[in-house]
Amino acid sequence: METHMHDLRMLFQQLGLPSAQADIDTFVEMNRLKVGQSLFDADFWNPQQVAFLAQSIADDADWAEAVDELANLLS
Repeated sequence: METHMHDLRMLFQQLGLPSAQADIDTFVEMNRLKVGQSLFDADFWNPQQVAFLAQSIADDADWAEAVDELANLLS
């Protein structure tokens, strides 16, 4: 089975967010996780985004690496 690794820009597109590097940088600056807060518990996601992010990690999907990268940037 061939897998395709997705990058952060593609993850933002999948989440329905602006995906230019400047947009990603602004999102990260404006949306930070509290100490000990899970990516999935942040209040800046809508329910569909949370479901996608959580399922990507649970399934260890092609998106998991990009989701992990995003979590690290927001921490």
